[in-house]
Amino acid sequence: MKYSLKQITVFDAVASLESVSAAARKLSMTQSAVSMSLAQLENLLGRPLFIRQGNRLTLSHWGNWLRPKARRLLQEAQHIEFGLHEQHLISGQFRLCSSQTAAEHLIPELISKIDTDFPELRIDLSVENTENVIEGLLNYEFDLGIIEGRNDDSRLHKERWIDDHLVIISSPNHPYAKYESASLSQLEQAKWVLREQGAGTRRIFEGAIHGIIEKLNVWKEYEQVPVLKALVKNGQYISSLPYLDVEKDVANGELVILATPQINMQRHLSFIWRADSGDNPLRDCIITEAKRLSRMRQVKS
Repeated sequence: MKYSLKQITVFDAVASLESVSAAARKLSMTQSAVSMSLAQLENLLGRPLFIRQGNRLTLSHWGNWLRPKARRLLQEAQHIEFGLHEQHLISGQFRLCSSQTAAEHLIPELISKIDTDFPELRIDLSVENTENVIEGLLNYEFDLGIIEGRNDDSRLHKERWIDDHLVIISSPNHPYAKYESASLSQLEQAKWVLREQGAGTRRIFEGAIHGIIEKLNVWKEYEQVPVLKALVKNGQYISSLPYLDVEKDVANGELVILATPQINMQRHLSFIWRADSGDNPLRDCIITEAKRLSRMRQVKS
């Protein structure tokens, strides 16, 4: 083996930050040392790993090919380090990527508890839609993901965390708010604002109405839940969002939940991780603490 873990670490840092100077700061190295390490790796592999555009470096075809393999190699090296230092198993940096609902309503409390109980465990949190969480895990960008709904990729292991459900919401001033329940024909005629394609919420909603509502009048799609809620509160639109996202707004009288007994929108939030990633005490710790918090929430409710 001609290349070193240090060279792979430098490559991964430059790929993440698209900058030699930023990678040097992250790795506490000089810029010349980072540039030299990168050049040595490219020479050893006989392929250009980056396309240089001024001060910015973007991955070449070969760089994109190498990146997930480099991520996996660094992940395995970290596991070896954990195994050699069992007295410090619950320490180190952990990359968690979560979909929006969990990130906004559940993850802050989880991180706060871990910061208190496991001060040497540092969680690096990213927030993406379900599709991007899955893609990031497959590319070794994250150690653990939290998604909404299903995942059928056999390369990922899935474990259910907490149950939730979607609801259809409107403004208290919307014409549908005065009805005991909303009919399917009313839902077909409504102006909808929904999460973007690829979001777990959108997948679950479309699965729930499949075969029930033939055509939906979707006016706008947004990634940001607060934008959707603001549009609905204005009175013109209706939407479908997780109950966790609208619970406080409903309690405050700013939104109402439309009764739709014909549509089943039960769902659950789940942990996912690469099936080939092996044992990881940090992952086990986070999942255990998350499940403990969910049990405490259930007792309070």
